[in-house]
Amino acid sequence: MASLSVSSRLNKAVRQQYMSLPQGQKCQVTYIWIDGTGEGLRNKTRTLDMEPRSIDDIPEWNFDGSSTSQAEGSNSDMYLVPVHMFRDPFTLDPNKLVLCEVLKYNRLPAETNHRNSCKDVMEKIKEHSLWFGMEQEYTLLGIDGCPFSWPTNGFPAPQGPYYCGVGADHAYGRDVVECHYKACLYAGVKIYGTNAEVMPSQWEFQVGPCEGIEMGDHLWVARFLLHRVCEDFGIVATLDPKPIKGNWNGAGCHTNISTKQMREEGGLQHIEKAIERLSKKHKEHIRMYDPRGGEDNVRRLTGLHETSSIDDFSAGVANRGASIRIPREVGKDGRGYFEDRRPAANCDPYAVTKAIAQTCLLDPEEVSLKN
Repeated sequence: MASLSVSSRLNKAVRQQYMSLPQGQKCQVTYIWIDGTGEGLRNKTRTLDMEPRSIDDIPEWNFDGSSTSQAEGSNSDMYLVPVHMFRDPFTLDPNKLVLCEVLKYNRLPAETNHRNSCKDVMEKIKEHSLWFGMEQEYTLLGIDGCPFSWPTNGFPAPQGPYYCGVGADHAYGRDVVECHYKACLYAGVKIYGTNAEVMPSQWEFQVGPCEGIEMGDHLWVARFLLHRVCEDFGIVATLDPKPIKGNWNGAGCHTNISTKQMREEGGLQHIEKAIERLSKKHKEHIRMYDPRGGEDNVRRLTGLHETSSIDDFSAGVANRGASIRIPREVGKDGRGYFEDRRPAANCDPYAVTKAIAQTCLLDPEEVSLKN
């Protein structure tokens, strides 16, 4: 049995005594941002005199970038610029969560702030009404790093009965999954659904449809909520693309894409055109699809365990072993969407959606896939 954190064993009834105290007209606002790893999330909370009605009511703030791998100690102040507000499912109304962009001392985007350039691209292609849906896979671990509910000195039964499974011997950690789902709904995150995945202790939730920059905002906050719910239960959610070596599935962030033209009559030809464009930029996209320029995905995209090979581009109808999957009903209806199965679970959704928008919708001569 995976180990639980000491904090999770504290008396929650005592905590609730304080959490139920009135706070007058004051409002707690928790600022959330992406740190210097491009994967980690940080947060801190401040008091506002009244409940903010829009993002414009939330002031900028700052933090010590030298403690988040984003600045030198001699020039460490970084700006937090609020960009998207959500309800707080932990401290409840009227309190808020606010996702922030990080700017350096000179007010240029921090190195891991991919939202800034993504927003510029989404503005250029807004007439296409580009929709995304992202399928976030993750694995539950104890704080000792072992998969939650796996045998201490061994392995569970082979993969097979766990995908969309039910029962204590098939579904590990459902309490976390259901609490996370409710937290997303309360917060206003566009969560679409959830299911148990192929490897035991591995789960997935989907976010979308979201248009443009909204995709990255909602997925990052959904990830924050997942980590906070896991914290309360005393376990850890990892987005490692291949958390367990051997004959076990990895974890991806399959990305579904649809433009207005793809959703209309005859949309399949526009889907095929986008796939053709993607085929010519395979290596460039692989570099954008995990935070280490493809090094993480090397462990996952092996051509096994429902993945394509990282070295080759492929596409097919209903083929989960291809780089790009066209769902069977889309092939039948001749319109809809397609799925890019290459992004890793720990990808930055801003980098992924920006790369897809650039390749599929902008003039090839003006496209340079860089972070």
